[in-house]
Amino acid sequence: MKLIIGGAYQGKREFAKKKYGFDDADVFDCAEHDGNIDFDAPCVYALEEYVRRAVKNGVDATEHLKSHRGEWENIVFICNDISSGVVPMGAENRLWREETGMLCSYLASEADEVYRVFCGIGMRIK
Repeated sequence: MKLIIGGAYQGKREFAKKKYGFDDADVFDCAEHDGNIDFDAPCVYALEEYVRRAVKNGVDATEHLKSHRGEWENIVFICNDISSGVVPMGAENRLWREETGMLCSYLASEADEVYRVFCGIGMRIK
């Protein structure tokens, strides 16, 4: 499994498409679906939106992914880094931010490779 993180609009999806030879059909966008992940897709984008829906539904996103561990061993996950900046005022948004950070920490520990993308340039950090 590979993990790509970085700020919003920094070129994470394009980096993944170029590095791994994906086209648009290979990328499952969590923002466009009901909170489930298509584990058959080679690339899962906007993982933070999966976490947002999990928080709204009272589901622990990390535990849910752990329970499907065998299904995502070859996936490239892409997630916005939402840990920087002003701490959100609302409790649900704070929980979303915390849960996203915990999920990314777990995935990074499990990943074969981790990249941080800034201005379209991917830097391997693991």
